[in-house]
Amino acid sequence: MSLGLLGKKVGMTQIFTEDGTCVPVTVVQAGPCKVLQKKTDEKEAYTAVQVGFQEKKESRTSKPLLGHFKKYKATPTRYLHEFRVTPEELGKLEDGSDIKADIFEVGKHVDVIGTSKGRGFTGVMKRYNFAGAPAGHGTHEAFRHPGSVGQASTPGRVFKGQKMPGRYGNAQITTQSLQVVDIDPDKNLMLIKGAVPGPNGGFVVIQHAVKYINRKEKQIQDNKRPVNPLKASKRGG
Repeated sequence: MSLGLLGKKVGMTQIFTEDGTCVPVTVVQAGPCKVLQKKTDEKEAYTAVQVGFQEKKESRTSKPLLGHFKKYKATPTRYLHEFRVTPEELGKLEDGSDIKADIFEVGKHVDVIGTSKGRGFTGVMKRYNFAGAPAGHGTHEAFRHPGSVGQASTPGRVFKGQKMPGRYGNAQITTQSLQVVDIDPDKNLMLIKGAVPGPNGGFVVIQHAVKYINRKEKQIQDNKRPVNPLKASKRGG
C-alpha cells in the first residue's frame, strides 16, 4: 500500500557514473498525475486514491467517463489508475492536486508494471525457446514442431499448462526492484536502471518496490537472529 505514478516509457539510453561505469537506463516520463477521487473507509470500506494521466479531448471521452470527470472538476485523461494508500497518506492529498516524480528518491528501488510487446501467434521455438527436431534426412515436415504432447492410456490426456504454440507477448509484466538512478522533477523524467516492459511510448505504472530489502537492513536483521548451537558446534564454535 503506497502511492505511485503513471507514466510513459520514452526509451533507453546509458549514463556514466563518476568512476566511469556505464549504466543502462530507461527514461520514463513519470506524471504529473492529477488526483481525482479519494476513497475512504466510511464510504468505500477501503482507502485509495484515483489518479489520471495524459489529458485528452472531451470529444474522445465517453459520456459516463465525462460525467465522472466533471463530478470532480477535472480535465478528461487518457489513463486512470487506483492506488491503495494508508489513511495518513490519503489525508495529505488534496483534490485536484498534482503528483510528480519527486515522490520517489534517487537510489531507492521501484516496481514497474507494463504491457509487453505483442508478437502475435508464434510457435514453440520462438515462444519457449524449444530446440526443434533434428534436421537430418530422416525428419519430415516437423523441424519446428513441439513433438509429443500427451501420454498413453495413463493418464491419456494433455496436462493443463502444456507449452504449445499460441499468442506470445501482449501481457501484463511486472519488473521488480529496479533502481532509480536519477530524477528530473522539472521535466518529470525518471532514469531507471535496467529494462522496463513494453514498447517506447507504452503506458507504465511505477510503484515503490515491494520485495526489495536494503543490504544494510538485511544485515541488521541477520545479526538479530539467534545462533543455532548445533550449527555453531559443527563450525568448531
